[in-house]
Amino acid sequence: MMLKFERNKLRACVMACALAVVSTTALLPPSPAFAQARILPDFTDLVDQVGPAVVNIRTVEKVTQGSGNPEMDEEMQEFFRRFFGQPMPGVPRQGRPNRPAPQEEERPRGVGSGFILSSDGFVMTNAHVVDGASEVLVTLPDKREFKARIVGADKRTDVAVVKIDATGLPAVKVGDVSKLRVGEWVMAIGSPFGLENTVTAGIVSAKQRDTGDYLPFIQTDVAINPGNSGGPLINMRGEVVGINSQIYSRSGGFMGISFSIPIDEAIRVSDQLRAFGRVSRGRIGVQIDQVTKDVAESIGLGKAQGALVRGVEAGSPGEKAGIEPGDIITKFDGKSIEKPSDLPRLVGNTKPGTKSSVTVFRRGNTRDLNVTIAEIEPDKPAKRASDRDEPTGKAPASAAAKSMGLALSDLPDSQRRELKLKGGVKVDAATDAAARAGLREGDVILAISNTEVSSVKEFEAALAKADRSKPISLLFRRGDWAQYALVRPAR
Repeated sequence: MMLKFERNKLRACVMACALAVVSTTALLPPSPAFAQARILPDFTDLVDQVGPAVVNIRTVEKVTQGSGNPEMDEEMQEFFRRFFGQPMPGVPRQGRPNRPAPQEEERPRGVGSGFILSSDGFVMTNAHVVDGASEVLVTLPDKREFKARIVGADKRTDVAVVKIDATGLPAVKVGDVSKLRVGEWVMAIGSPFGLENTVTAGIVSAKQRDTGDYLPFIQTDVAINPGNSGGPLINMRGEVVGINSQIYSRSGGFMGISFSIPIDEAIRVSDQLRAFGRVSRGRIGVQIDQVTKDVAESIGLGKAQGALVRGVEAGSPGEKAGIEPGDIITKFDGKSIEKPSDLPRLVGNTKPGTKSSVTVFRRGNTRDLNVTIAEIEPDKPAKRASDRDEPTGKAPASAAAKSMGLALSDLPDSQRRELKLKGGVKVDAATDAAARAGLREGDVILAISNTEVSSVKEFEAALAKADRSKPISLLFRRGDWAQYALVRPAR
């Protein structure tokens, strides 16, 4: 009997302890693993919501092939006659070889992304995606394809709007960039390397990142690669907060830092493009610089702020308003200028002809001046597009060029004028097959397989057509002399 009582007592104690443990556990905060699982975002609904409004953009450009350069032919023939005592190989003794008439052909130029602004077919993308294109093709997620008309493009902000003939399209919802917070989850949809409808995600790394006069970029760690340009940056509410535009890279690929154009800036530009086909910006005609801490303290400004006026253009609105070199502009239309880049953004967003107030700090005193805003001259259309996915401005070398051991770049206009050339590409490095053939850094390649080239793109197009089972002839110039090299590319 006593033994039974002790067993019941022990059982009661065990149950009491178990209840105490359970109640205590309920009061404890969740474990890190559980908390992490609870807060990790799920992007599936966002993809379903926004994905149908994200498009793939392919562009085509017209190029002229077989135009030739008779003057260069005559120079090379004279060179061979004088120094080798014989005509140039492959050229008849009488006259020049027959050349086909120049022909214009279309070829693929690039791939980018975009998103539908409105159900009637207006699509937003980057200006560098469509710059130089003779034809723009827009493919929807449902595989429908349309030829698009370029409504307008603004290279200063890298924003463009194109139009397709369709109605009832799914459109994106525009978000409020001012509510975007550093550390917030964001998502991108685009066509990196032509892989359509690719979804990547990350967080906002920084806001108001200065990389240009007119754009305070959003910095993220979302994976962005060539082909993502023009695609949307989306917050967790399914709203577009930016346009993916640039990456910071030393390799040509994603390295953890990408930049997006704030959607409010982009919408402001797109409204003008849709209304007028171009963007009108204001200017006051001053050259500005940073105000250092030492300068601010020495002149009595107090703290390093504002924009230091280094020069004023003659006859400009700034000169007429009384702005002088050495002034520090601290306010524009009542808005504080904390850093120099604030001024061109505020002035640029002001309609030309507007009378605005400028507050300057001059020799210890503050004064207000009235200035009438002038208009910046519009950009001239570029002949070729340059890919800005890589801020360094250098595109990664093609596999074909690498097989020859060549790293090439377009020949600067100044060097072309100095050498009195009409074309050519610059050799930045020559290794392997190219080095064995005698090429070296600084040479200028004028032609490949008897096809003259004026850009790296033309070189790669000609190389793609060459018979790589045989040595490839390159006509190049070194200093004042031109010569041939035979390159045997790696297979």
